[in-house]
Amino acid sequence: MTKLERLRLRYIQDPVPVRLGGLAANLARIASFSKNQGHRKVVSTILHESKWFVEWTAAQLEIQRTADLVELQMELVVWELQAHDRWEDETWRLTLAAKAERWSQRILDMSGLLG
Repeated sequence: MTKLERLRLRYIQDPVPVRLGGLAANLARIASFSKNQGHRKVVSTILHESKWFVEWTAAQLEIQRTADLVELQMELVVWELQAHDRWEDETWRLTLAAKAERWSQRILDMSGLLG
């Protein structure tokens, strides 16, 4: 069993709100780690993992929330691709951090975990 398959099996055991909370936490980590140039590898790993979290959750939501997660997944792909060429650009990283923070809050709100 691959590492990714083990992650998937663990992730899908949680109820959808908890999965969304995990995705929101990943986005908050992206926001935090992006502020430091030395965290390129960890951000790359979290971006990759987050795309899978979306994949494993979106189909279990109503259509509008699924559409929101598809929009997020497209953002994650763009961020991942741009990071290869723009990581050294502090302005770009800070913009990434701000966008990831907004998405984190949006997904956390979607989860309903805060009441």
